[in-house]
Amino acid sequence: MQITFLGAAEQVTGSQYLLETGSRRFLVECGLRQGRDDRGDINRQPLAYDPASLAFVVLTHAHLDHCGLLPRLYREGFRGPVYCTLATGDLVALILRDSARIQEEDARWEYRRWKRRGGPVEPPGPIYTLREAEACLRLLAPCDYGTQYTLPGGVRLRFRDAGHILGSATVELGWQEQGRSRRASFSGDLGRHGRPILRDPEVPEPGDVVVTEGTYGGREHQPWPECEALFHQRLTGALARGG
Repeated sequence: MQITFLGAAEQVTGSQYLLETGSRRFLVECGLRQGRDDRGDINRQPLAYDPASLAFVVLTHAHLDHCGLLPRLYREGFRGPVYCTLATGDLVALILRDSARIQEEDARWEYRRWKRRGGPVEPPGPIYTLREAEACLRLLAPCDYGTQYTLPGGVRLRFRDAGHILGSATVELGWQEQGRSRRASFSGDLGRHGRPILRDPEVPEPGDVVVTEGTYGGREHQPWPECEALFHQRLTGALARGG
């Protein structure tokens, strides 16, 4: 098994992991990288793989930095299933449509500015369009928590609740390799215990490889009363400003 970290390694956004084992090749996560670096918009850089060669994609949850490049993947040839939980599928539809609309609006604004001011290079346009976002949604393959599914190439998949947002999951993967059973787990983003609405995160089965979120690994979360007070402050402040 080979895992190539294509995002969210030594940074927070753009989660994307390419897994290759035998003849199998697939992604866990396909996230948009938020922000820019010295290469310009990193979401426009050439992909490290041929999207048409991927058997499938697995998503842990619906936040943009975990699913936001799916329409580009579709445009460049990917046609396999995208496995996720039921709630993740519903939220991905909202988030990708919203992302595409924002990109189209930003691209129109950049083009109008370029027409006024001129310049040597015409703006590149949106990373993907609303039509491409709508098209890739047909690939979503919603799954239940706790059920083991057999994916193309004999890969076994199970989702465990991660307690992060509605639909968030830890991904358990299993397969046979040289006569041995192998397992890998990807936590996605992890939630806290004892929250309203969301269930507590479940502990996955032991695996040969565990890839887990480390964003908050060096600090403790605030106690719940402080979190609720801050939430109330931000919410009432936004309303007072007309938000």
